[in-house]
Amino acid sequence: MNAVNLLGFDLQGLAAYCEQLGEKKFRATQLFRWIHQKGASDFAQMSDLAKSLRDKLAGRAVIHGLPVISEHVSADGTIKWLFDVGGGNAVESVFIPEDDRGTLCVSSQAGCAVGCRFCSTGHQGFSRNLETWEITAQLWFAEHALRQRLNRSPGRPKGDSPPSGGVVGTPATGGSRSSGERVISNVVMMGMGEPLQNYDNLVPALKTMLDDHGYGLSRRRVTVSTSGVVPMIDRLREDCPVALAVSLHAPTDALRDQLVPLNKKYPIDELLAACQRYLAAAPRDFITFEYCMLDGANDSLEQAAELVRLVKGRVPCKLNLIPFNPFPASGLTRSPKARVQAFAEVLLEAGIVTTVRKTRGDDIDAACGQLAGEVQDRTRAHVRMVRAPVNPS
Repeated sequence: MNAVNLLGFDLQGLAAYCEQLGEKKFRATQLFRWIHQKGASDFAQMSDLAKSLRDKLAGRAVIHGLPVISEHVSADGTIKWLFDVGGGNAVESVFIPEDDRGTLCVSSQAGCAVGCRFCSTGHQGFSRNLETWEITAQLWFAEHALRQRLNRSPGRPKGDSPPSGGVVGTPATGGSRSSGERVISNVVMMGMGEPLQNYDNLVPALKTMLDDHGYGLSRRRVTVSTSGVVPMIDRLREDCPVALAVSLHAPTDALRDQLVPLNKKYPIDELLAACQRYLAAAPRDFITFEYCMLDGANDSLEQAAELVRLVKGRVPCKLNLIPFNPFPASGLTRSPKARVQAFAEVLLEAGIVTTVRKTRGDDIDAACGQLAGEVQDRTRAHVRMVRAPVNPS
């Protein structure tokens, strides 16, 4: 019988598993805390669990993370890990330290089937969805490996080792935090893949991130980024409403069809209607719209004015303008800084909260849109994504 990896359960799932073993539900809470709050992987170290339960678990279950293939540390302190997910596939996660937060960017798929024109991941094609445990394992590893480096693990049992996978160096983390405080305060599902196309595996991982017996993250500090899978936006509103970021990138359907192919299935009007519905349950009173700035494609002042007309008075929102991180296969280039600023001014003058994302980790290919990992493509992306130049009109 194959051992079950307990990283794949949220607390409710772990309680059901413990009941199958003939154990009371409260044992699941104890076990969940050992795994996620203390980073334990050895049942023998879980001193407040009955020995009979520890013996049962040792024969039927495991707690193990993803093997770390490599780690790269940027000059700005950003860290990128490459994790082996088997079958010749590897996914990337990125830790971004700032003065007031530590953000982990997590992957949900090996590759991505959406194929956005400006995204390096999409050009790698698609292999498979990640399992729940593979999503959770990225946070489990990063949180406890970083705690160990920074000596923030007073609760770790004596002799218990950190999550598997060696790491090197010491990250630059902002602010002074007391020993034992979590390192990762924010999670963004903005790594490889379209999270809402892996919905059934995503939601239990989100619930583990939010659970007070797990990582205790606020719903405001966990963000799912989507290219616009409208039915799943509605399901997320009902099942686990966290902060929502939508990859918009164009003010018209004609242009968005070229940049975000999913738009042909779920056009902008349908997407904005789903965003309006989502706000009823959202932890924030706005939706974040991501807009990658592409030279000569979507960055004119006329397009900024179109964007204002599209969203103003329709969806309370924040616009996040993202400097494009070029890669050869895209055929695209980054908008000049002056044009990005002029575009932003049009939005700001219209009363729309607008920020220009600071590029982090681009010297290690860890910036937005650069995560590629290693993908055994099942979708012939190299053929499918050979396209004519973008027509902005």
